[in-house]
Amino acid sequence: MTHRERLLATLRFEKTDRGADYEFGAWEQTITRWREEGLPAECEGVWGAINQHFHTDDTEYGPGPWLQHGLLPGFEYKVVEEKGDHLVVQDGDGATAEMIRPELGASIPRYLRYAIETRADWEAVRDERLNPETPGRVPDNLEELCKLTWDATYPTGIGGISLYGWLRNWMGVEGISIALYEDPAWVEEMMEHLTVLCLHNLAKIAGKARIDLSHWWEDMCFNKGPLVSPKHFRQLMVPRYKRITDFLRAECGCEFNMLDCDGNIHELVEPWIEGGINVMFPVEVAHTDPFRIRREFGKRAPMRGCVDKRALAAGPEAIDAELAHLKPLYEEGGLIPHTDHLVPPDVSWANYQHYRQRKCEMIGKV
Repeated sequence: MTHRERLLATLRFEKTDRGADYEFGAWEQTITRWREEGLPAECEGVWGAINQHFHTDDTEYGPGPWLQHGLLPGFEYKVVEEKGDHLVVQDGDGATAEMIRPELGASIPRYLRYAIETRADWEAVRDERLNPETPGRVPDNLEELCKLTWDATYPTGIGGISLYGWLRNWMGVEGISIALYEDPAWVEEMMEHLTVLCLHNLAKIAGKARIDLSHWWEDMCFNKGPLVSPKHFRQLMVPRYKRITDFLRAECGCEFNMLDCDGNIHELVEPWIEGGINVMFPVEVAHTDPFRIRREFGKRAPMRGCVDKRALAAGPEAIDAELAHLKPLYEEGGLIPHTDHLVPPDVSWANYQHYRQRKCEMIGKV
C-alpha cells in the first residue's frame, strides 16, 4: 500500500498491509539526553529527530497547498529584559512572560501581559496581523501544488484553525474566560473573523485540490474537562467548525479532520464530531480513556496517540504492559498508536528504543 492508502484505510477502520507509523516527538531536553546515550548527532529537532532515525511515515510526505490562517506577520520573539537567572521575553503570540533562562532548564512562563487585553488590542491585531488579504497567506505556486494532490502517494493535508486555542494564547485563560461571560458577543466576533479568514483562504483551492486530512489545534482541556463550558462550545464553535469542514468535504473531498487537544476531552468529543472534527489526537490517557471513546463513538472517532508516555520512563516491563493493554483497541482498527504527547527527558534512549521495537512489532512494521 502507499502511505496515502494506508493512512486513509486505517482511519476508515479498513484492513492494511501494516499499521501507520507516526510519533509525536520529544522535548528538546530529551533529544539532548538521547544524543549523550546514543542517538546519532545528525538526527535533529524536537519533531524531526525521531522521524529521521526510525524513518517513520512522517518522513514520506511531499509538498501540498498549505495555507497560512494565523497571525501574519507573527510577533517578533525577543528578550525584553534580563533578570539574573530569568528572562522577560515577548513570544510569537505577542505575550510578555518571565521564565528561567532556557540553558538552566525548562519552566512554565509567568505571563505579565497578553497581546489582546482590550477591544482596541483586538482591533489592532485583527487589522495588522489577521488581514485575509495579507500577501503570503497562500503560496506563490498554489496552482502547481494543488495539481500534485490528485496523484500523490502520500496523504495530502491542509491546516485548519483554532477558535479557542489561538484566542487563549492571545488573551490568556483568565482573559478569554472573563470575556466569554461578560462580553460573549466580542468572543463570537473574534471567532467569526478567524472562520471567515480561513474560508477566504480555502476558497482559493476549492475544486482544485484533493485533501485527505485537515489538521486543527485547540488545547482547551485540563485534567478534569474543558476550559470552556460545553454550552458555549456548542453555541460559538461547533457551527463554525461545521462551516469549514463542510466546505472542505464539498470542495476538496476532505474526509477527515484531526484535532490536537490535550487533557480530558470526553465532554467535547460528541460536539466535535457534530462539527465535522472526527479524528481525536493525541488522547492523553492520564485524563482521557480511549476505550471509553471507542465504546461511545465507535467508527465515528478514529484516534491517534493513546500510548501513556509515563510508561516509557518506567522501563521495558511497563512499556510491554502498556502496549499489551492497548493492543485489543488497535486490532479493532481506527487507531494509530504513539505516545500521547512529547516524550519527556526522564525517558532513556534505551527505553525509547525498546518502545519503538515493541510498537513496530505490534503494527507489523519489521
